[in-house]
Amino acid sequence: MGGKVKIWNPVEIAEEAKNDYASQIFPSLLSIDPSLSLHQMTPLVINLCKDMFKDWSNLHDSCFKVDKISGGITNLLLKVSVEQRDSVNAIITIRLYGPNTEHIIDRHRELQAIKYITAAGFGAKWLGIFGNGIVQSFINAHTLTPSDMRDPKLVPKIAKQFRRFHHVEIPGSKEPQLWNDIWKFFEKASVLEFDDSEKQKTYKTVSFKEVQDEINELQVLCDRLKSPVVFSHNDLLSGNIMVNHEEDKLYFIDYEYASYNYRGYDIGNHFAEYAGFECDYSLYPNMNEQYHFFRHYLQPDRPQEVSENDLKTLYVEANTYALASHLFWSLWGLIQAKMSPIDFDYLGYFFERYNEYKRQKEKVVLLALSHLSECRS
Repeated sequence: MGGKVKIWNPVEIAEEAKNDYASQIFPSLLSIDPSLSLHQMTPLVINLCKDMFKDWSNLHDSCFKVDKISGGITNLLLKVSVEQRDSVNAIITIRLYGPNTEHIIDRHRELQAIKYITAAGFGAKWLGIFGNGIVQSFINAHTLTPSDMRDPKLVPKIAKQFRRFHHVEIPGSKEPQLWNDIWKFFEKASVLEFDDSEKQKTYKTVSFKEVQDEINELQVLCDRLKSPVVFSHNDLLSGNIMVNHEEDKLYFIDYEYASYNYRGYDIGNHFAEYAGFECDYSLYPNMNEQYHFFRHYLQPDRPQEVSENDLKTLYVEANTYALASHLFWSLWGLIQAKMSPIDFDYLGYFFERYNEYKRQKEKVVLLALSHLSECRS
């Protein structure tokens, strides 16, 4: 396959992982173009499996079954079942990264996170790495829909998993990444040029001076909230939460954006995702729904004993940082509109998120300022 889709050196990364990852990571130098149809991709996927796992190198192609699990907006997830002697004896998942996603995602930060998150017992086990993706163990579960996330029976489980995730320790800098990432996105988003004249015209209607002022103001306000810094997922939309009801297990997957960050941001971002990609903000959780989440996040064993003060503090944090989530993903939308080959209205997504930010801003800022003045008095 062409070198253009290669995003790292798999052999080097597998070698480095030996220092701090308990299991061996198998490398392959092959890459697979994610824009191919499943039919075109299947022989390449089989070839990759044989190249990576030497035990499978002599198996006939008919022993491999390749299915598409999901196509995230920035990556594609495939399931490979390997059958020998009439029984399935292995199932793996292959995560293929979309072209140009390295403009948005720090892949080396992601791999560092995967190692430690996996070791802490979250998600799938990391098995292998290739030119533009990774191979993991298969999780027998299904992804949630946006409406599932607000199910009162699931909310405590999601909140409890958030709490566990926020206790993961990752070596290295514990510097929160939110504002660094927003400013990086701002720099890229503010100097784009579109070949498509309609897109260029729409893009030109964005006032980057206004966006810059909004980021500056919000950063000052958020800093005053002193939200605790924890290791955060930063992208807990419904597609990144999987559940197996029979085994009563819930998983967080896909650590593309994971980093140290503000607790309020990770939770506020999750609440903003109740709206789904359709951006139906009538689904954003109200105060009672949020309090139900907070109780199980703060004290899963004794949720009813959480103090009113702790609930209010987290309510202010989550809703103020949800504004930052709108800014982050709106700028992400602009960059994707330029870089991504996926058929999605990313420019429209910028306006959906940015306009929601503007609709909520006044109410949320007043809430935060009144909370801060109560705390001082």
